Amino acid sequence: MSIDLQTPCPAPFNLAAYVLAAGARAPEKTALEVLGDNPQIWSYARLTRAVRGVASGLLDAGLTSGDIVLLRLGNTADFPIAYLGAIAAGMIAVPTSSALTKPEITKMAQGIRPAAVLQDSGLAAPDLDDARTIPLETLRRFYDLPPAPWHLGDPERPAYIVFTSGTSGTPRGVIHAHRAIWARRMMHEGWYDLHENDRLLHAGAFNWTFTLGTGLMDPWTIGATALIPEDGTAPEALPELLVAHRASLFAAAPGVFRKLLRCDLPELPALRHALSAGEKMPAALHEDWQQSTGLRAYEAFGMSECSTFISSSPTSPVDRSALGRAQAGRKTALLDEYGAPVAQGKIGTIAVHKSDAGLMLGYFGAPEETKARFQGDWFVTGDLGRQDETGAIHFEGRGDDMMNAGGFRLSPIEVESVFQGVHGIEHCAAIEVTLKQGVQVIALCYSAQSDVQESTLQALATQRLARYKQPRIYHHSDTLPTSANGKLLRRVLRSQIEAQYGQA
Repeated sequence: MSIDLQTPCPAPFNLAAYVLAAGARAPEKTALEVLGDNPQIWSYARLTRAVRGVASGLLDAGLTSGDIVLLRLGNTADFPIAYLGAIAAGMIAVPTSSALTKPEITKMAQGIRPAAVLQDSGLAAPDLDDARTIPLETLRRFYDLPPAPWHLGDPERPAYIVFTSGTSGTPRGVIHAHRAIWARRMMHEGWYDLHENDRLLHAGAFNWTFTLGTGLMDPWTIGATALIPEDGTAPEALPELLVAHRASLFAAAPGVFRKLLRCDLPELPALRHALSAGEKMPAALHEDWQQSTGLRAYEAFGMSECSTFISSSPTSPVDRSALGRAQAGRKTALLDEYGAPVAQGKIGTIAVHKSDAGLMLGYFGAPEETKARFQGDWFVTGDLGRQDETGAIHFEGRGDDMMNAGGFRLSPIEVESVFQGVHGIEHCAAIEVTLKQGVQVIALCYSAQSDVQESTLQALATQRLARYKQPRIYHHSDTLPTSANGKLLRRVLRSQIEAQYGQA
């Protein structure tokens, strides 16, 4: 179904009401299947009743529109129900990872001062004196309450807060408006090629924002079916689930694709293509996936501060080494340090225009920090890109990941791409490490399940890279440090290498 991407978000508006509106056309259609040993099926009618019941329960508990509600819930269907329920009532939902420790969640909660915490007793709870705690058992009783009316209002008002560490490592609350979901329409064709008869299986946890958006909200927005593996499902079990549940689309971080390729993959007759985000998928991994399955993976670029706005798709494919193109309806640029556009082929900072409906309202309680992220009319992401002659944008790493080699700024992507096709190497990362004061070198860290001779890597570097770009350290390990969702943790890796190779 074609949509007019230039139409502004309607007013009055409610994000949760918009997400579930399409399901009203076929209320008994399956909205969500939780896959595993304890399967669950949620129809659109049942899901909508539960969401509006949660809205009633929160209002009956004395909360009001505009209150902040912190979600401390596990990897279950309760998470998206509570998230949408709070937003349905006009409150501000704050999804958080179930992996956070008590000190971590306390620090985050004290920064935003929630009026209520929806708490699973199995997860670390924040240490707060003035917030109401609503246990999971109570939350589930809300599902059967009479439905609350949708809280309609200005689409610019806050709907949810997500946390990002950014370059400082300090968690920051990113405030998004109700209109953020309106901007996600641009992904339906610009990334997913998503239709209402699709069955999209997302490998991530319910409480990951990639899953919340791509795995749940977007399929529900057009009346499709979301498939989410239950908590604890191993990646090796995913191929069987893809076949058994007739998944037509599959979404995951690149790390999951690596693990799947270690399996004996079956035929995937219903699957049309895959979707990847969270970090850049190497060209070699793209090729391995297509050779093993006969299907392409399409990836996208976004961040906590702005929903995905650069992507490839079946309707606009790009070279595997590229991220994609700016989605229709988006206004993006590559800027130099002075805020001016760079020439084609030159590296610049990826930026998105302040008018983008998917852009954050700002950082919670930090107006100066919010202001600092803009250069004129452009929000600067801190990530680097280069546009080729076809208009495709190639990812060149984060600005703070850039390496200094022989006095030249060097993207880690340029070094990593040389080694990603080496037989045996599954994952690699180039980082700049400090061995002692005044001595910085490039290290190539890689995971491999079979022996890779260092002399082979050195010879390849000599052949493909200028001397100043060649790694001085080649470090092998069984795995590289990643987040729970498979994203490479470069800071952790840098600390590990410096501890092992550095000198006092």
